[in-house]
Amino acid sequence: MVSKMVSKISREDRRPERPVLKCHKCGSTSHLANTCPQKTKINEVQVIEEVPCTEGKEESDLDSAFSEDTPVDDYPIENITDFFEVTEFHTNLPQYSEDCHNLINIQDDRMCKAKLARGKGYTAGTSCITSNLMNDIEAKVNLDTGAFFTYVRRDHLQAILPGWKNHLLPIEGVQFISASNNMYPLGILETNLVFPHPAGSVRMNTKIVVMDNCKSKHIIPGNDYLNIYGIDLNNYKERYFTIGEHKRQKFAFSNMPKNINNLYLLRTIFIRKNLWLIKLLKHKLIHYCHQK
Repeated sequence: MVSKMVSKISREDRRPERPVLKCHKCGSTSHLANTCPQKTKINEVQVIEEVPCTEGKEESDLDSAFSEDTPVDDYPIENITDFFEVTEFHTNLPQYSEDCHNLINIQDDRMCKAKLARGKGYTAGTSCITSNLMNDIEAKVNLDTGAFFTYVRRDHLQAILPGWKNHLLPIEGVQFISASNNMYPLGILETNLVFPHPAGSVRMNTKIVVMDNCKSKHIIPGNDYLNIYGIDLNNYKERYFTIGEHKRQKFAFSNMPKNINNLYLLRTIFIRKNLWLIKLLKHKLIHYCHQK
């Protein structure tokens, strides 16, 4: 019996001592930190204003701030915060080019179309010509993102609006230069361009510069009204363009197959030109139904 008690005592002596659990907030052993009645202390970090450097100061602000004699608590936290804000601001900027700019994370873009034969890349280009209504007459327009302003040739305008000379606004003190030669403006014509669409047509009020010697056979909406009305050209998978807030109305180009815009345009032109005939037939039909 004595031997058993001795062995039991020796076992208890061999057991390791259990650590005393304390609350790391207040140091009490009666509870833990998750049930501590005291509120959590929040350390306030005071921002030390940076002293402006004098003209005769040889040491920079950064060297003086991190010198060996400066205490750890006196480091300029404001400088560090500003540095990170500027860094985050620059990462959100678009691409830019500099001579000393280091390019990182370069990725090869994937082609949306089938890969062309070597030396045949120029065959993938298509035009941005579409149809619209000007003075209730079909007119071809070429959405040219490279043109600085909107213009039209006088010969092309004569077929659409014969009396255009009576509606010209004067233009003076402006010189227009193209890649080939100088362009001679005759005036500015204020008119509406209607882009037809089955879901709802869109009308744009534009001021077109009438040129005397340009070579284009279409109305050229330039980058001025492309920006004003928010015309976006899409080339991903399918080609179309949208106007302003009408993102669901996709306007197709004339060279696209099954162009529903052209069919709707022909229908609109036919109705507008034969509106008197449609009203007459409608009146005759109503009169015939009343007689029966």
